[in-house]
Amino acid sequence: MITALLKFVCRIVFRVQITGIENIPDQRKLLIIANHESFLDGLLLGLFLPIRATFVVHTTVLNSWTFRQILRLTPYLAVDPSSPLAMKKVIKLLESGNPVVIFPEGRITLTGSLMKVYDGPGFVAAKTGAMILPVRIDGAARSYFSRLQNQQAKKLFPKVSISILPTSHIDMPQGDSAKIRRRLAGDAMRREMQNMMFSSAPINTLFNAFLEAISTHGRNTPLVEDMRQVEETYGELLKKSLALGRLASKVSQPHENVGVLMPNVTNTICLIFGMSAFARIPAMLNYTAGSAGIQNACTVAKINTIISAREFIKTAKLEAVIDGLEHVKIIYLEDLRASFTWLDKVWLMAFALWLPRLAAIKTYPTDPAVVLFTSGSEGKPKGVVHSHGSILANVAQIKSIIDFSMQDKLMMVLPLFHAFGFTNGAILPLVAGSRLFIYPSPLHYRVIPEVIYDRGCTILFGTSTFLGNYAKFANPYDFYKLRYVVSGAEKLNEEVRKTWSDKFGLRILEGYGATECAPVLAVNTPMANKNGSVGTLMPGLEPKLENVPGIENGGLLSVRGPNVMLGYYLFDHPGVIQAPVENWYNTGDIVHIDSDGFVFIKGRVKRFAKVAGEMVSLETVENIAVHASPQHQHAATTQIDAQRGESIMLYTTDSTLIRDLLSNSAKTLGSPELAVARKIIVIAELPLLGTGKTDYVTLKKMAESA
Repeated sequence: MITALLKFVCRIVFRVQITGIENIPDQRKLLIIANHESFLDGLLLGLFLPIRATFVVHTTVLNSWTFRQILRLTPYLAVDPSSPLAMKKVIKLLESGNPVVIFPEGRITLTGSLMKVYDGPGFVAAKTGAMILPVRIDGAARSYFSRLQNQQAKKLFPKVSISILPTSHIDMPQGDSAKIRRRLAGDAMRREMQNMMFSSAPINTLFNAFLEAISTHGRNTPLVEDMRQVEETYGELLKKSLALGRLASKVSQPHENVGVLMPNVTNTICLIFGMSAFARIPAMLNYTAGSAGIQNACTVAKINTIISAREFIKTAKLEAVIDGLEHVKIIYLEDLRASFTWLDKVWLMAFALWLPRLAAIKTYPTDPAVVLFTSGSEGKPKGVVHSHGSILANVAQIKSIIDFSMQDKLMMVLPLFHAFGFTNGAILPLVAGSRLFIYPSPLHYRVIPEVIYDRGCTILFGTSTFLGNYAKFANPYDFYKLRYVVSGAEKLNEEVRKTWSDKFGLRILEGYGATECAPVLAVNTPMANKNGSVGTLMPGLEPKLENVPGIENGGLLSVRGPNVMLGYYLFDHPGVIQAPVENWYNTGDIVHIDSDGFVFIKGRVKRFAKVAGEMVSLETVENIAVHASPQHQHAATTQIDAQRGESIMLYTTDSTLIRDLLSNSAKTLGSPELAVARKIIVIAELPLLGTGKTDYVTLKKMAESA
């Protein structure tokens, strides 16, 4: 009677929805794992799971009289999840045929995301061979029964959903000792929990995901700040997004690719979400690419209209670039404002702001959401078409392995035309509820550390080149508040890693991505980190390695998953999406994946030289140079050699670097003598793309003309 009454009350006040009941197997040896959001979790699972199971609870829970009364309603076992002996009791319970519910985190989350996963539950699953049933609880963290530190995000009676996912299984890992096997089983359980968090995340459109975040966190929550140093709330961002979307719709058609040539400012992010609301597809143009690069991008994506701002064009001195564009109409936001009539203002204030879903044009997660362009580092740029679903899937993947909360403030310096900047700078903070400081240029090496210090930023995304330069000019205390420093887009320089560790006491988490994958493919995290690797692959990604002649201990990586692009716009077939075959994307990278799932990048297929019949990685050539001269920058390319096939050329900023030093470093690193560059060319600085990557196309042209 009491159980039925509690179930009725919870269904009314928390509007509990349960999905996936069909995934519950008809099996007695069943281990039910769930994330731990609040003190309500056990009660909710006990009331709404259609099977009677024994709950494993932390011993400290019994200290509360209230929870002792609640536990009287269901079988329970009080244990300390960190104790190996305690897990033996759970094993006996499962072996006796009783379904068991356990929270692998052991404690209630403080961030709203997954926290540390203990090894014990994983070892229990492997030892007993029990079927694992993942159950995701979502919404309870926003109640006053949670331990979230952000009181603004809490509600008296938030909506709660319970998602039951398909079953899985953990085999007992191979290891030389019980301690190793226990750790490996714990790693497998962590991956199960991360997969559960990702798989149960709702995938919507960009604008609807933005509206969901507003509903969750409240319109009055401050969120985004730029160099004007005015922190705008969710409500202000929504108002600006609807207005800019309305203006963009006056100069474009639904589902049209519209060029966006804008800097890193709040208005650009609002324009992206506003265009999403009105089914326009922002094509993010690289303003550092020059007239030819922008013209090529417009050609491949059939862009007829570009939205920009006069103030930006003037400040960035892009007048000549704009004058060089042909067959494209340039629309300036300053001019568009005049077309926002009093009828538009009435529509905005009386209707759209209060019923934004009705004001927006209906779109679907599978529809194109954005066009990003490859850097053109291997030729003409390609237009990469992403759906709403692929962008939001990557956001969900990132959130499932790294915790973000309202206490965080992201410092975004990467340009929004870069996939890393677009997903992590424009989309993730606004749909995850993390605050954002958006800075106009990553090249202000002296200013950016000061801004990070002044604005109290806790997360920084960057490239190895940018992070190395920030470290040169930063005071050791500038980064005192940073929790995460994530490096991507290029290989992390070992000297940069060491400098950040020694000078600031911070570990850089190296990641790996591709524009075609929205972009994050793999990343090291505080829970799973291995030096020299780029981390483990994102949940939901399926890898495939193909053998490459001449390459040992590595293969050509292809991936398939929900964050893979819809396809390319190619220069030969402009405006026509060329979908990847069976959704497999060939990364072009040679990688090794170890037994723990960590990815080690050996180099790009196109960045191997064939010297005297042997395959030599240009990455190895550069690593040798970095070892010999860690304080300088180096980049390798090739030149045709009639006798040896190809000859390796090393461009360096070190005027004292000679082949003898490179040979000594090669011997120390165990690298082949063929990987020592035959020609060393000193230049003042390496050519860089706007994204911070080395411009190998320019280097190749320099080598060919040398």
